[in-house]
Amino acid sequence: QLHLVESGGGLVQPGGSLRLSCTASGFSLATYTIGWFRQAPGKEREGVSCSNNYSTYYADSVKGRFTISRDNAKNTVYLQMNSLTPEDTAVYYCAAQSAIYAAIQMCTMTRPPSWGQGTQVTVSS
Repeated sequence: QLHLVESGGGLVQPGGSLRLSCTASGFSLATYTIGWFRQAPGKEREGVSCSNNYSTYYADSVKGRFTISRDNAKNTVYLQMNSLTPEDTAVYYCAAQSAIYAAIQMCTMTRPPSWGQGTQVTVSS
């Protein structure tokens, strides 16, 4: 069974930073394309950032502010979020799928089969 658990969400002021973590169990995420998605109430799911060993993708809305990374030894993927705005408020989910999918494909075209439960990020004064 593939299992993903997100953590690190919370309340942050505009302009602040958060680092989200996603730890995998039951599989090695080093062999998967991994990604971060978010969904705000009343809005469609957005692929924020996806990555594998060959390519990395960032949505235009977060480019230059967010960074995706992974620590294979810890089987964990991170999303460093800087210069946060209220528009970044959402539930953030990590996901994984076969590495045959390029990062841009995972973030923009597919519905990954494995998801975490999500972590709430709220950006507000």
